[in-house]
Amino acid sequence: MPVKTLSDGRKAWQRRDSKSQLTRWFFTLIGVAIFVWCWNRISEATTWFFVWDAPSIAGDILARATPPRWSYIEKLWVPIWDTLNIATLGTIGALILAVPVAFMAARNTTPSTLFIRPIALLIIVSTRSINSLIWALLLIAIIGPGVFAGVVAIAIRSIGFCAKLLYEAIEEIDVAQTEAIASTGASRWQVMAFGIVPQILPAFAGISVFRWDINIRESTVLGLVGAGGIGLQLSSSLNVLAWPQVALILIVILMAVVLGEWVSAKVRSAII
Repeated sequence: MPVKTLSDGRKAWQRRDSKSQLTRWFFTLIGVAIFVWCWNRISEATTWFFVWDAPSIAGDILARATPPRWSYIEKLWVPIWDTLNIATLGTIGALILAVPVAFMAARNTTPSTLFIRPIALLIIVSTRSINSLIWALLLIAIIGPGVFAGVVAIAIRSIGFCAKLLYEAIEEIDVAQTEAIASTGASRWQVMAFGIVPQILPAFAGISVFRWDINIRESTVLGLVGAGGIGLQLSSSLNVLAWPQVALILIVILMAVVLGEWVSAKVRSAII
């Protein structure tokens, strides 16, 4: 405990000693200097006239977008259905691939911690590190534009997310249950089927619903790069400055996201 001596000779407790205080001040000054330098670089690359004029531009767009063009709703049913299909099929595909990756990544189920586990972890990191829009752009160049490219992009993006949470759940299981099953002479696969899988099923269900909810949000914008869904209608309306149509599309997207959130909340509450 740092203690300093007062002028009258009494001992007083202090939270940090002089060296720690100087160190903290030093790093604080460095942080402030870095912030000022970054702000200057941002300021040099920013056209502040447009920033100050942004409220009036936003007000003008809002006025042009009001009221929404409700008659355009007839052309949005199929795109929003495609968006929900992209999110759902992409999530299912990701879960099918994520389950074996998770078992290979978990320390207590991987066949080899030296070779297999690093490969599984590399798959998890690589699929999580690239945004779904980037995957969609790559897949459109490979397999062409359309809903299928969006489904594959969502699936690849979701593998790492689902596998990471699932392998962490596998590593946190109750070992006593698996040991009890193994003591009966059960094989490795029987231990996995009757000792591990039942323990991770609630986590698996929660991860699945949570990722599906996220994928609904991500799939709404994949159409901006040509991967199908309602984002394609949004991109077309933005290109022709049809602001009433844009307003209606944003409302439909909001309702789809709210619906997905409601469904996921109900499923999670039923699981928990």
